[in-house]
Order: sequence, then structure tokens, then C-alpha cells
Amino acid sequence: SDTLSACRLRSKMLAKQLDHVDMEIEREEEAGNVAAVSRLQAMSSRLCTELEREKELELRLALTLKENLIELWKIETEQGKYDLLHEQLQKDEEELQMQYQEERKVRIWKEKITALQAEGTRRTREKRWEKAQRECEERNKKLLEDAKKNHEKAVCFLKQSMARIHEKNAKEEVKAQEHMERRIQAVLSLKTSITSNRERLQTLQILNKAKALEAKKEDMKMREAILAKGGNVIREIFLHKRQQEQEKKKEAFRELQKSRKMEIVSRILQEQASIHKQTKRQSPTKAIKARVIFIYILKTCVLSPKSWHSPSVCSLAGEGTAPQGESSENRPQDVLWESGDEDTEKDKTLLVPEFPGLWSQEYDLHKVPKAEDPTLLTIKAMRKQMAEKKMEELQTGILHKQPVPAQERKGCAFHSKPSCIHFKDFDVGQIYKKKIVLTNASYSVNYCRLVGISECLKDFISVHFDPPGKMSSGMSCEFLVTFKPMINKGLEGAVMFMAQTGSFSVPLKCTVKTCILALDKELIDFGSLVVGETISRTISLTNSGALGTRFK
Repeated sequence: SDTLSACRLRSKMLAKQLDHVDMEIEREEEAGNVAAVSRLQAMSSRLCTELEREKELELRLALTLKENLIELWKIETEQGKYDLLHEQLQKDEEELQMQYQEERKVRIWKEKITALQAEGTRRTREKRWEKAQRECEERNKKLLEDAKKNHEKAVCFLKQSMARIHEKNAKEEVKAQEHMERRIQAVLSLKTSITSNRERLQTLQILNKAKALEAKKEDMKMREAILAKGGNVIREIFLHKRQQEQEKKKEAFRELQKSRKMEIVSRILQEQASIHKQTKRQSPTKAIKARVIFIYILKTCVLSPKSWHSPSVCSLAGEGTAPQGESSENRPQDVLWESGDEDTEKDKTLLVPEFPGLWSQEYDLHKVPKAEDPTLLTIKAMRKQMAEKKMEELQTGILHKQPVPAQERKGCAFHSKPSCIHFKDFDVGQIYKKKIVLTNASYSVNYCRLVGISECLKDFISVHFDPPGKMSSGMSCEFLVTFKPMINKGLEGAVMFMAQTGSFSVPLKCTVKTCILALDKELIDFGSLVVGETISRTISLTNSGALGTRFK
């Protein structure tokens, strides 16, 4: 309706403008102004078209307004039908709002209760946390106090232990220094003794040569004298040599008797000291018996010459298996065995026997041993001969090849791992040990024994080797090499062994600490440069040795 009224207002204004233009055209026609007339006519035509357009718009708007009014009346009639429903809906909405308010109040009341409960639990939790915090602080204080006390005790003990360790280290250093000085002195004295022994050996060789010349001269004189008498020269010389050998044997036997006599007396004195210690714990009767037995043994050992054949008192008592011709001479030993009662056996006054098992066996001294089977005796004799022959071959170096079907071993019979024993970067005064494994690389059973080490290594190297006996092919054994350096000097040598197939050796080398300097570049190449440009290159100098050094 507003748009329609506006449209009607514009059409009225356009009608007024058209009337005004018509009046202007009449006035200009009367004046004879053609240009103004044409201009006004164009304006008049334009206003006519606009007026027609506005009228058409007015008709359309009136029609639309009429249709809208009809629809409005229809809607108002339908709205009258739904007023009751609208009122019922408003009432329902009001009731729903009331229900929502009540629910909101209940929810607020519940939230307040839960908030109060949460506040209470929070307060109780805070109280518990504060209590736990106080307990933790008290515990920490107690732990700190205990830790301080323990630390003080530990510091005290540590000081004491460090003082003891320092004292021990000082004593050990002093002992090591003294030991090193003694070793150095021993090495120096050994060198001097070696030089003096060499001189003595030279003099002894000269004396032996002179004695040999004298002996030859005496033989020539004896031959001439025997020929002059007309006797048998070969027979007389043989008898003379045999007589000399007998005299030498007698002299050696006398020396052996003297040494054994001194050994027996020293052992008797040791046993006397042990008996004296044991008699303090025993009863007086047992002590008297033991002393009587000991005095009797001393008399029999020192006075009877037959007793010198045994190297110990225990073996003296065990010679009950002597031949029957010596039964009268061994009578004091029988008395000794019979006089000793059970108490003396339990007390063991004569210490440990040289041959184990003689004391524990109840042996009849007068019992004659039974004659063994002759076949067993021959077998034992053959085994003994074979063993002696084998030992002679090993000692003399007469060795045999290993017979293996279609094969023959060449080269060393044993392989060592490592192949070379190398002690490098050693310090004087320290002890170094290495374990070496020897493997039988031959095709059959073989033997191996240690011969020795090089002369230059004997003062510094020691080898511990237990001969394993027979070793099958592929089997291995171990030996331990200990190196105790006393001088800062490189050494080279070998550990020598003897096998069934020949001798072999394991090389040994000892090298001192050295400094080995090396550069990572042999040529410093700067490449192509521009005048005025500066280029730098880095070179690394590395010391791969164990000894530090200065460089410039």
C-alpha cells in the first residue's frame, strides 16, 4: 500500500510536469524558437513514457494489494480457529517453565550439598597432607641426622682405613724397593759370578788338559815299563784303570755316607724338636717312652754303619723286607716295632714317613715274600727295558719319524697359540703372566717336555710346565710364562721343547715402551689459489706408542 501511494504520487507529479512542458511548447512555438521546441518535445515524450510506466506499475501494485488483502483475511479467519490451541500452548509453556525452575532449584540444592561435601573432603585431605608432610619432614630430619652421624663415623673409619692403607702402601713400597735393590744386587752378583765362573772354567779346562797330558805321559811310561818287563800291556792297563775306578767309587761312596749321615742327624734333630713339643701336651709316661725310643733310634742310626743306606729315620723303620742274612743286624728295628704300644702309634711321634703307606700297613718282618710267576717277572722286565730305552732316546735326541699310512708329517710337531710370546710396553718391577697353548699337530701320539729357555732370559723369565705325558693328535696342553723385568731393556729369545719327532721352540720377545709418532698426511696440497687468498690445512700428529714424548 505504501509503494502504491508513492507510485500514485509520482504519476501526479509527472502529469503536472507534462502540463507545464505543453505550456512551454506553445509559448516557444509562438516565439518561433525551433531548437527549444524540439528539446521540449523530446522531454514531453520522455515524460509520457514514464507516466505510462508508472500507471502500469500502479495497476500491478493495486492488483497485488488486493490479492494480499484477500490472503490476510483468509489467515485471520484461520487464526481464529487456532486461538484455543495457542492459549493451551502458552499454559503448557508456563507449566514447563515452572517445572524447569523447580528442577533448577533442586539441582542447585544438590550442587550446594556436593560442594559442601567436596569442601569437607578437601579439608580432610589437606589435613592429612599436612600431617603426612609434617611426618615426612620429621622423618627427613631424622634421616639427615642419622646420615650426618653415619657420615661422621664413615669419615672417621675412612681416615683410619686410609691411614692404614697409606702405611701399608708405604711399607709395600719400601719392601718393593728393598726387594728390587736385592734383585739388582743379585743380578750384579750373578753377572760377576758368571764372569768368575767362566774364568774358573777356563782355568779348569787348562788344568784338565794338563792332567790329560800327564796321564798320557804316565800311560806311555807304564807301557814302556811293562814292555821292558815283557808283560801283557793291554791287560795291565785294563787292570790299572779298573783299580782307579774302584778307588773313585769308594771315595764317592764315603762322601755319600758322610752326606747321608749328616742328613740323618739333621732329621733326627728335627724330630727331637717335634717330640719335645708334643711331650708338653702328653702325659709324663708317654714322654719318657718317646724319649727312650728316640735315644734308641739315635744310637742305632749313628753307631750302626748299615743304617746309612736309608735317607730317613722312617725308611729305617720300614726296612723289614731286607734279606734273611741281615735279620740279625736288623734286630734293633724289630725291637723298636715291638716296643711301641698303641699310645705311641696314636701320637705319631715320628712325623710323616718318606714312603707313604709303610706306617699304616701291618707288616710281618719275618715273613718271606712269595715267589712271583716267572712270566709276570719277564713282562715287568721287558716293560722296564722299553721305558729305559724310550727315556734314553729322548735324552740323547735319537728320534724317529711318525709312520702314518700314505702320510708323513713335515715341519714342527706342535703349534703354539699365540705363535710368539710377546711382552710389550712393560714396567720395571711389575710381574706379567701369559698362558700359552701347545697343540699336537702331528698324525700320531706324541710326547713333549721342556728343555729350557735362552741364556739371556733366565734372569727374568720363568716357565711353569707340567708334562702331560702321551698326547693324541689334536690334543693340547698349557704352560705359564712369568716375566719379571728388572732392567728397562728389550729382550729376545725362545722357550725350547723336545718332542718325539724333534726339538722345537716358541719365540719370546720383550719390548720396552716406545713413542711412535706418525702424521696423517705425507703431502700438504693447497690446490689452486687466488692472489691475496688465505687457506689453512690441519695436520694430525699421533703417538701410537706407550711412551709419552715432547715434539717441536
